[in-house]
Amino acid sequence: MGNHCLYCQSTIKEIITWKGLFRSDPQYLCGECQKGLQPIEGQRCSYCSRSLEKLPDELKKDEVCLDCYRWEEEPSWKGILQKNTSLLEYNDFLKEYLARYKYRGDYILAKAFGTQLANHLKPLQFDHIIPIPLSNERQYERGFNQSAALLEEAGISLTHLLTRSHSEKQSKKSRQERLQQKQIFTLTEVNLTGQSILLFDDIYTTGTTLRQAAKLLKEAGAKQVTSLTLARG
Repeated sequence: MGNHCLYCQSTIKEIITWKGLFRSDPQYLCGECQKGLQPIEGQRCSYCSRSLEKLPDELKKDEVCLDCYRWEEEPSWKGILQKNTSLLEYNDFLKEYLARYKYRGDYILAKAFGTQLANHLKPLQFDHIIPIPLSNERQYERGFNQSAALLEEAGISLTHLLTRSHSEKQSKKSRQERLQQKQIFTLTEVNLTGQSILLFDDIYTTGTTLRQAAKLLKEAGAKQVTSLTLARG
């Protein structure tokens, strides 16, 4: 008798192969739901991981999407976030999956990404991996920080160096408002001289949140700040 899919509750049929005999990674999703998690493939923006193949020509500049090109044109933001890597397409399936996970408290759904995140992070070198924090209000609403929970499920030792004030969602702001927004983060440690920092969040949407965090870390002396997100919105 198989296990049940965390998402749709159907029975997971275990297919025994020679390779499977030597693997102990548990399956949390059925084949159909697993298919809904689509890796970002092909040519990507070298800054934010956005698929360039799906973008019209007027929204890209060589190897970069127009949005990142504009960020890098702004002197105050140039080079602040060295690079973001996203693992999955933010398609309809993942949108609903993460909504259930984040907003309806289905915490166990984080298990589906543990192995993938752990395997991706294994070869990377950094001094700290920092999950993007929620404001106290959002944390109270949800009961947990979805980004920290994903890292914990992957067995990653994380560092809480940032706190966050409550603010309107970045996606609701105009581009100009995002560029000029006041700092929403504060640092709990002020000396990060020469250190390499990896930020982690569940979704990259406008890039504003990650860049604001990165700016504060760079001002505290961080040598470089990169980010990893589960999905590219």
